[in-house]
Amino acid sequence: MPSIETSYSWIRLLASITLSTLGCVGLWSLAVALPAVQADFGVQRAGASLPYALTMIGFMIGGITVGRLADRFGILPPFAGGTILMGSGYILTAYAPTLPAFAVVSGLTIGLGSAASFAPLVADASLWFDRHRGLAISLATIGSSLSGVVWPPIIQHFIAEVGWRHTHIGIGIFCMATMLPLALVLRRRPVFHKPAMEAASAGNANQAIGLPPNVAHALLTLAGLCCCVAMAMPQVHLVAYCADLGYGPARGAEMLAVMLGFGVASRLIFGWVFSRIGGLRTLLLGSVMQAIALALYLPFDGLVSLYVISATFGLAQGGLVPSYAVIIRELFPAREAGLRVSLAISTTLAGMALGGWLAGAIYDWTGSYAAALINGIGWNIVNMVIVIWLLRQTLGRVALASR
Repeated sequence: MPSIETSYSWIRLLASITLSTLGCVGLWSLAVALPAVQADFGVQRAGASLPYALTMIGFMIGGITVGRLADRFGILPPFAGGTILMGSGYILTAYAPTLPAFAVVSGLTIGLGSAASFAPLVADASLWFDRHRGLAISLATIGSSLSGVVWPPIIQHFIAEVGWRHTHIGIGIFCMATMLPLALVLRRRPVFHKPAMEAASAGNANQAIGLPPNVAHALLTLAGLCCCVAMAMPQVHLVAYCADLGYGPARGAEMLAVMLGFGVASRLIFGWVFSRIGGLRTLLLGSVMQAIALALYLPFDGLVSLYVISATFGLAQGGLVPSYAVIIRELFPAREAGLRVSLAISTTLAGMALGGWLAGAIYDWTGSYAAALINGIGWNIVNMVIVIWLLRQTLGRVALASR
């Protein structure tokens, strides 16, 4: 059958990566601004983590909403609306008089709006590829990591120069001015009636795992929540952790950029791994690697050690999020991709929200991040147990079918 992949598929993918790199600023800006926000409003670490938590909740809800709208109307209209909401939100938060107002506005605008730049774009990219779908999905998720490489040093620089409020205004204006024109590349909608697309859309969770589709999806969603509770501790609190150790927030922003830079390399590597061992095995591999990387933060807190461990953590976690999209596309039809991929990936951000807040709360209770790291490892183990069970179910079905 003819492939649905064309040169336009790759052009569209490149545009999606660029848009995600710009629009996923909402994932990282509040983590970088956390020490400045804490000092400005005079609150404890858990309180300063609240805006990030609400933003991630908004990110989750927004991703699911935009994914559903994209299934019905195409990606461009909801994406443009999300971009405008995000840009306006950055400008509004600059005038927040209190921390609760800042947190609520962040969740309702930055969170909801930024969400259009992540999971919905990944789902959209999966609809334009069949021969290289695993690689395309992995590449589509690179934008969120590239965003973490590009934005934290820039944001930290401007926070030091002009403060976090003026920095937020600049982010809002810049994103709307650059993203809206580029989004016009996404005008074309996918065609579902082509034979190759229909053949590539015949995923069946009941046949593959022996579970009703919604049950299989719920288990994957729970696994994603758990793995990202674990992932959140270093990503959300690394800047503050470095400040506590006396290295300064600038060093922490650099480490975060290193972590996410290696996450980009990791996603390129995992894009190749997907085609060799499949989504579930890749997810288990990434989960085991993340647990090991988290454990390394416990005995080592030297400056050089933290750079090395952050790079190691980036390599470990880079393949986790795209794994869920690959698994969903393996198990479910293409017509459900927008909602199901967005739901699975967006729920991982609920894990980031919960993990970010939990790490801050545990820090306030204990006075250190050691207990927060142990908490993250525990959630990571739950993720591994779910994935191992699903993998065993799949292998059992394959064994029965071969008899």
